[in-house]
Amino acid sequence: MVDLKQIVESLIFVSDAPLFLDRICVLLEEYERGEIREALMALTADYRLRGGAIILAEVGGGYQFRTLPEYAEYLKRLTKSRPPKFSQSALETLAIVAYRQPITRAEVEYLRGVDCGGVLKSCLEKRLVRILGKKDVPGRPLIYGTTKEFLELFSLRDLASLPTLKEVQALGERPPDEEQQELPLGMEEEVENGEE
Repeated sequence: MVDLKQIVESLIFVSDAPLFLDRICVLLEEYERGEIREALMALTADYRLRGGAIILAEVGGGYQFRTLPEYAEYLKRLTKSRPPKFSQSALETLAIVAYRQPITRAEVEYLRGVDCGGVLKSCLEKRLVRILGKKDVPGRPLIYGTTKEFLELFSLRDLASLPTLKEVQALGERPPDEEQQELPLGMEEEVENGEE
């Protein structure tokens, strides 16, 4: 007897992109959706409890096997492929589109204060941003949003997984142990000479 959990595991293993529950249900029409969902949850728990280097993660709305981030340096040695590098302007533009979508090019440029045509084109070519349609205003400008590839690249389950502004600001704050106290004037020489 073939185990449903093992069938789902094998499908996800051979898939080159995250596999969605709907797609799995189409492939396994002889099973009920609830049974497949239970198998996915059990499989996710199995990999988490196992404590190995591979986990079953929900990425971009689908399921995909991923390695833990702490092994990335070792895996780079095997693949010898460089992770995509983004300029500061590309990261800023992607962040604006991700947090403010749907958004027009003019709105992105207003927020960044510079022309973003080239950066948006590059993000479109890399399939990180897509055209969602046209805004219903004079001139009917294109509106942009992020893609599933964006979610996959940044290991996000969905857009709700993006860090909040408070979390982003906390990254920029220095921990208390890194802050230095300024010495009062005149004390610098005494400290350098070993006097207190």
